[in-house]
Amino acid sequence: MVFAVILYLVPNATQVPGEIKGSLLLMVLVTTLLIPMLSVFGLRYMDTIPSIHMANKKERFLPFGMVSIFYIVVTYFFYARLNYDDLIVFSMIAMTGTIILLTVVTFFWKVSAHLTGLSGFLAILMVMSWKFPGGTLLYPVIGTVLLCGVVASCRLYLDAHKPAELAVGFGLGFITCFVSFYYFLL
Repeated sequence: MVFAVILYLVPNATQVPGEIKGSLLLMVLVTTLLIPMLSVFGLRYMDTIPSIHMANKKERFLPFGMVSIFYIVVTYFFYARLNYDDLIVFSMIAMTGTIILLTVVTFFWKVSAHLTGLSGFLAILMVMSWKFPGGTLLYPVIGTVLLCGVVASCRLYLDAHKPAELAVGFGLGFITCFVSFYYFLL
């Protein structure tokens, strides 16, 4: 979602040529969503993890560790081979850093990965809307705030997290992404 915003909703934020934006977005979707998701399903299929829900923190170590390593490799690839634009590369670095931080925190406490990702996206939207004014990000910001509330409510309803786990997950993603993007875009 971050790359879709950068490439299409805030086109003056990047120097990526229009003819490769779709290919770049597809590559990001495959490498940061599809492959990690299939890896988790593969771990479940091989009975390496008992459930894709990863109900306790011990079940999260291997999947989160694998995803962190995969993001590091993809980020290096973006930096070394696809260095079209500093913001694109920085976005991968910031997201990878957030995922690594989430993985490290998971060794000590189960926090909400859902809210870490959503709040990180919210922070990036907010910084982008301040740095590139024009009103195109108002509705995505409002929608993301609402989505954060819905997801948090659902996680509580399903008894998947305690309120503190949701708050820490939200804070982890929001603070990490807000600070990194704010200072990068100065």
